[in-house]
Amino acid sequence: MHIKHYYANTMRIPNKFLLSIIVLVSSLQLSAKNYNVTSPNGRLTAIVSLDKTCQLSILLDGEELMAPSTIDLTLKDGKQAYSQAKVARSKRSSINETIEAPMYRQASFTFKANQLDLKLKGGFGLIVLATDEGVAYRFYQTNKGTTTIYDEVADYQFGADRTAWLAYSTNKEKPYAMAFQNIYHETAITKAEDQAAFLPVTIDCDKAKVTLLESDVVSYPGMFVRANDGSLKAEFAPYPKSMDYYRWRGMSYVKETEDYIARNEGAHSYPWRILAVTEDDTQMPLNNMVYALACPNKIGNTDWIKPGKVAWDWWNDWNLRGVDFVAGINYDTYKYYIDFAAAHGLEYIVLDEGWYDSNKANIMQPIEEVRLPELIAYAKSKGIDIVLWTVFNVIDEKLEEACKHYADMGIKGFKVDFLDRNDQTAFEMVERLAECAARHHLMLDLHGIYAPVGLNRTYPNIVNYEGVFGMEEVRWTELKNNMPLYDVTFPYIRMMAGAVDFTPGAMRNGTKEDWAAIYNKPISMGTRCHQAACYIVHDSPFTMLADSPTNYEDDEPYTQYIASLPTVFDETRILQGKMGEYIVTARRLGDTWYIAGQTNWDARDLTIDFSFLTEGKKYKAHLLTDGINAHHDAEDYRLSTMDCSSTTQQAIHLAPGGGFVVKLKIEN
Repeated sequence: MHIKHYYANTMRIPNKFLLSIIVLVSSLQLSAKNYNVTSPNGRLTAIVSLDKTCQLSILLDGEELMAPSTIDLTLKDGKQAYSQAKVARSKRSSINETIEAPMYRQASFTFKANQLDLKLKGGFGLIVLATDEGVAYRFYQTNKGTTTIYDEVADYQFGADRTAWLAYSTNKEKPYAMAFQNIYHETAITKAEDQAAFLPVTIDCDKAKVTLLESDVVSYPGMFVRANDGSLKAEFAPYPKSMDYYRWRGMSYVKETEDYIARNEGAHSYPWRILAVTEDDTQMPLNNMVYALACPNKIGNTDWIKPGKVAWDWWNDWNLRGVDFVAGINYDTYKYYIDFAAAHGLEYIVLDEGWYDSNKANIMQPIEEVRLPELIAYAKSKGIDIVLWTVFNVIDEKLEEACKHYADMGIKGFKVDFLDRNDQTAFEMVERLAECAARHHLMLDLHGIYAPVGLNRTYPNIVNYEGVFGMEEVRWTELKNNMPLYDVTFPYIRMMAGAVDFTPGAMRNGTKEDWAAIYNKPISMGTRCHQAACYIVHDSPFTMLADSPTNYEDDEPYTQYIASLPTVFDETRILQGKMGEYIVTARRLGDTWYIAGQTNWDARDLTIDFSFLTEGKKYKAHLLTDGINAHHDAEDYRLSTMDCSSTTQQAIHLAPGGGFVVKLKIEN
């Protein structure tokens, strides 16, 4: 375990719920095969049953959320490590820890949990943990030598008619090879498609929602689930046997696989399997279990890691207007991006694909047109840092050389792309990159990758992750994919795992009636204010201004507004919302508050209650709201100011696909 333990002499026994008492009493009997652990508030109970199979069930206030579900590790010849297992030792402990969280949704938080550790005869063990936010479990082994895991069993029994939100693999032929980017399909489990879905996954259990997540995945594959006779059954990418390369970008891919999923030497802790429990949708984006259960910071001092906003080239296709040079992947274009970033208080520019010949896959040889050393010097003179795009395996194959070389040149980090898998060797590659980059004081923005599993706690130089159906999709997607709906769904599900590099900031904005996919001049679905709200709604320490600098310069009031928004905060709250309909997020940095909201394609009238503000203080509010004609012209917006205090309640209208932002600064 990575978390400090505080061993308790006694276990808190809830006296309100008879069923929980009965389960607890039976678990204390020497002859019993059931063991339980209850959350600090006494409401959540996890029950482990060790009999012919190992099963886990979850109760909330004595009512079943998840029926007994088989969990196990499959060893050689189909043997189950935990079936018919005998307990050699059981140990209970309590956790009460303040976790510092740089570049997270809040500066720090307290994590409390009760834990049960069952050490089994034969060298394996099981840890089950209950917090007020959910239940988690992990397998571990203490035996020496090589252990091969042929499969992991997790057959989660939520009920056949439960509604689930599933993001299916986009590769039907090779479901474990894709970019982990898809919309959520809301479906009854019995009606779900016969496809692997990647995590996170949410299930509505009536009394509460349960979200499947994972944390601290080390030298092991990530989990998928597939609907199976009314349950959600885990499956995993096999261990790669041999690799090959695509000619395009020099990307590696799995050519052949072994008949097992993982192999490790000696003692090993397997991933935390998290079942986060939320009774109200507004709790979902604030769940801290993935971050809390990850291995703590391994890199020490983080003062050199600088979050911020980025002038970005790829989404707007390097389009510039009114300039006296040919725009493209060249020195003059990037010099313009640097000047724009400096003029608007942005911290970075990214050189996306093309700064080296990606088809030759040689990261050590920038193209001459970029004049990289000269460009770095110019950026430094303007106070701007540069981040370079590359492909995972391309940098990995020259890792130490590339990190040292570009760190010495003055590069601040890498945007690493196209991992497109989550087998054991993929996880090992990501940690290898994070460790080497940290030694050279380089940040990482990870794209084409699975959702976070807490590695950003272990290596805080990982400042963002993709793993989201982000803004790039509007260049080629279809209206049926309904991004305003997705935009008020994924903050409740995907953001439970961690930050998202959604790449917002579109200046061409479309209503449902006039939106179209245009690759070279993309248009967002929804209003311009919907785009602005992304900067507050999203956990995104390193975030893009995705559109062209000249488009932003055409609307300086709006551009200055979004450019002034911070990317890290001391505190985050969800003021109101419902998954799939709308969300209102409030974040505090120092004594300044930022509030933002988004809606789906439905127009919506909200009343914002400012009672969370400091009592007795007067605030000046700077509002960015949908214009009166935003239902017809999605680019219409209004800037206004008002005086307010903790007693203020403000009505705000959101157009279809709309949004708003409010900045609140103390005046006295």
